[in-house]
Amino acid sequence: MFHKEGTQSILLATIFTAIVLLLTDNFIDTNWIKMTIQLATLLFLIIILQFFRNPKRIAILNENHIIAPVDGKVVVIEEVFESEYFKDKRLQISIFMSPINVHVTRYPLSGLVKFSKYHPGKFLVAWHPKASEENERTTIVVENKTFGAVLYRQIAGALAKRIVNYAQEGMQVIQGTDAGFIKFGSRVDLFLPLGTQVNVVLNQKAIGGKTIIATK
Repeated sequence: MFHKEGTQSILLATIFTAIVLLLTDNFIDTNWIKMTIQLATLLFLIIILQFFRNPKRIAILNENHIIAPVDGKVVVIEEVFESEYFKDKRLQISIFMSPINVHVTRYPLSGLVKFSKYHPGKFLVAWHPKASEENERTTIVVENKTFGAVLYRQIAGALAKRIVNYAQEGMQVIQGTDAGFIKFGSRVDLFLPLGTQVNVVLNQKAIGGKTIIATK
């Protein structure tokens, strides 16, 4: 199963692969050169298909859980000052996504979307300390009765040139459902209320829609 955001890329990659295979079969006589080009082209198509995969995951809904919004590695767990929306201290948990991870973003909790804003910006590497404030990004705040307001931020990386965000202010969203997509390596930051019980550790692998990040 592939994500709808990959439809155009997959179609173009398939057409490109077919053309290259046809041309090499008809115009290149040296077998090792032909095979090298064809294998490289097929590998390119496989990478595109792999990047836009969208595994079906059904989240177990729980208002007392914050679940991972994306697949990746937990790279930050710290108390910080969140300056855009809350303007106070929050518990930040960041998940870094490499190009080989699933890049679907999922809602970490059910609730009402209180805030959704896109910010143009730079394309620093996703693990750069200033990426959260200077890179192209979207900021989304979802509120429920258990946690109050929870902010998550999709952040573009050095390779990520497009962030897709489906959250709009006033929407009621369901935990674990499709919230968007980030093309190529990137990061998602969660900002939780102080005192939230963290259920992950640094360098732990998180699975979007499955891993319980925090509890109340």
